Amino acid sequence: MKNFILLAATAIFLAGCSKSTSSYVNNPDIPDYLHNRPVGASANELLSASKYSSVKIEVQYMTGFQPDAAALAHLQNNLQSLLNKPGGITIITKEIPASSNLSLSVNDVYTIEKNNRTAFTNGSEIAVYILYTNGNYTDNNVLGVAYKNTSAVLFGKKINDNSGGFGQASRTKLVATVIEHEIGHLLGLVDIGSPMQVNHKDAANGNHCNNSNCLMYYASETSDILGILITGNIPSFDSNCRADMTANGGK
Repeated sequence: MKNFILLAATAIFLAGCSKSTSSYVNNPDIPDYLHNRPVGASANELLSASKYSSVKIEVQYMTGFQPDAAALAHLQNNLQSLLNKPGGITIITKEIPASSNLSLSVNDVYTIEKNNRTAFTNGSEIAVYILYTNGNYTDNNVLGVAYKNTSAVLFGKKINDNSGGFGQASRTKLVATVIEHEIGHLLGLVDIGSPMQVNHKDAANGNHCNNSNCLMYYASETSDILGILITGNIPSFDSNCRADMTANGGK
């Protein structure tokens, strides 16, 4: 679990600085390097207004797995308190066909993104892509993965099977926790693009916070969070994570 981000970054994007034309079907002319860099490489671009004044987040979901609307509203409100984007933060959703493969690797997810993504960084706006799948990750305990500088995935079947029912965590709380955790990685947390102001990295679990009450604690992207959310609230970024983002251009 602790190596998801680094494995995703190294296995697919060793050529992340290449300025070749895009491999995205819906925008073949966009420079590939804008969305083909390691997780955290766009942290300052997302947090600050120095290069991009607005953010568009495209959430694509597979048929039957539309993400919780209240969770997306929570995400937008949270980001408005963190990002210096005077031009605003927009979230759009789009349904795409379900995958026939119910066990997805990062390579599988990347292929789905290349074939379906429609929001791309352009002009003064930076774009983020979130995929909400009808399947699970190859590691069945994982709820979400950040795998490129502007891309992350939520594994919808695992999330839906474990939330919203009697005795289960709230669907809103679970979706908001996972999506905000993965975007936290895109914002450079922990120590992958937003330098730590004080050391708060959980050495045993990679690029995560050592505060078990923080949104960036490792459990927020695994099934370990399920029991916590039954009685607990959506976790927040702690003071150390917020300090890292502020120092890297955030509010």
